[in-house]
Amino acid sequence: MATKKIVVIGAGGFAREVKWLIQEINAKEPAYDFCGFVVSDLTKLGPHDSLDEVLGDFDWLDTKRREIDALAIGIGTPAVRTGIGLQLESKFPELEWPAIVHPTAIFDHDSTRLGRGTIICANVVGTVNLTLGDYSMVNLSCTIGHEAAIGSGCVLNPAVNISGGVTLEDQVLVGTGAQILQYLRIGRGASIGAGAVVTKNVAAGETVVGIPAKPLSKRTP
Repeated sequence: MATKKIVVIGAGGFAREVKWLIQEINAKEPAYDFCGFVVSDLTKLGPHDSLDEVLGDFDWLDTKRREIDALAIGIGTPAVRTGIGLQLESKFPELEWPAIVHPTAIFDHDSTRLGRGTIICANVVGTVNLTLGDYSMVNLSCTIGHEAAIGSGCVLNPAVNISGGVTLEDQVLVGTGAQILQYLRIGRGASIGAGAVVTKNVAAGETVVGIPAKPLSKRTP
């Protein structure tokens, strides 16, 4: 099977992790030819970016569109993941957005739906009837229970536990080590603090922290 030429959007630390994911997939069975990184604005590149592997900006992508097969987003901010995905999907409808799944990730492939541009990192364990929306990202060592629904652009940082029946609406950020108990709903654009234990539904746009998790505006300093 011919490999697909893939470009990663972004050039920072998570973009390098996506490159590594691609390498891990290829080690098991060659699937992709990593071309390099592309960013939206070359003037904003900083010292933590992989400058030597940046191919150019979106104009470069436009000139090379016939030489590229697929794109992946190496950015860890929910709203940015969704925004860039929709922007590039509209501009380059012919390019693929494959689900990038580390070989060590475990879940029921037959009952799980992975959206366009989904990224699942190493040692993730899911179960059955999962839904991961377009451009969502599940980082290292997360666990996801039965019938969980992860919305478009959601980002789960490392070691998050999502219990069965949980719904994350679009563009939710879940901090490292947080836990969300079963059958709860987290509203669009909400943020869950690192290490928080969520025991109640969270409203759209709200930030909750602590054990049990409470809105920041309602917590005593």
